[in-house]
Amino acid sequence: MAAAPLPARIIEKGLVSDRVVIDTVVSKYCDHLPLYRQSVILEREAGPQISRATLDGWVMRVGELLLPMSEAMRRELLNGTYIPADETTVDVQMHDRRGHNQQAYLWQYGTPAGLVVFDFQLGRSRDGPRQFLGQFEGLLQTDGSAAYNHVGGPKLVHAGCWAHARRGFVDAVKLHPGDQAAVRIVEQIDDLFAIDAEARAPNLDLAARDVLRQERARPLLEVIRGQIETARAAVLPASALGEAVKYTLTFWKRLTRFLEYPELELSTNLTENSMRGIALGRKNWIHLGSPRAGAKVAAILSLFESYRRLNIPIRDYLGAVLPGLARTSIQRLAELTPTAWATPNP
Repeated sequence: MAAAPLPARIIEKGLVSDRVVIDTVVSKYCDHLPLYRQSVILEREAGPQISRATLDGWVMRVGELLLPMSEAMRRELLNGTYIPADETTVDVQMHDRRGHNQQAYLWQYGTPAGLVVFDFQLGRSRDGPRQFLGQFEGLLQTDGSAAYNHVGGPKLVHAGCWAHARRGFVDAVKLHPGDQAAVRIVEQIDDLFAIDAEARAPNLDLAARDVLRQERARPLLEVIRGQIETARAAVLPASALGEAVKYTLTFWKRLTRFLEYPELELSTNLTENSMRGIALGRKNWIHLGSPRAGAKVAAILSLFESYRRLNIPIRDYLGAVLPGLARTSIQRLAELTPTAWATPNP
């Protein structure tokens, strides 16, 4: 007697199908449904009593399987030329008898229409970006956080974010609505964004957008710089407008990099928008269970945000990639990343 080998499973010898495991992970990190609610729903709708600990074991198994995939995505990302980056907080249970969680960070690195990779770190020091970026020598676009200084290779080009610069002037207007200097600067920065919006409407390529920027954004920047210089001479340095002026002039060279590099966006708004799912999740699943879970959760979020940007059906992708992933060679992982999967598959 001979039997055919069993098909690969996400959880070997598990009592549930791969689809149930995938639905659990998707419900938690796409729909922000914590595991204890999923346990109650399963019992109410289907009858079986599955504990939260069991569900958590499934999720952590998926995260463990995706860790090598996340590293393959990181290598693919670093082979590119442009990375916007940002970070957000997440609470972690430390199990050290202190009785409270530690604030950790999820750092996000990605491309505007491609891969996204999250990196879990217990702190906000420069060690996180330095370790992740290695000798990356392309364009790195961030806010003004000092954690991104002196990272990457010697040829790395650091670009700034106009949304962060604008935010300071908007705060000044909120405090003093009658401050015409701040109002004018906000309006001029809005005009700067309107130029790029005009380029997006007819789907101009990068070369055509660069022509539009050189013709209209370059002289507008001179006007903005002049208004900011005038405001600096008339406001207190510690005021809201004074702080906004200081921030913008400090990072002026970074903020004007987009005139030199056509692929640069004006802001990291897309990166910040990708953090909204984490913000919603924090209100539902509250915290990560341990520091060891942080890297696994980051790997899951990397896949989910990448599939969203690339418009890949996540359940189909996970169902095709996860079973047998533990036995897949490291060399083959590059063929299974979301960008590889986004190409037509048989």
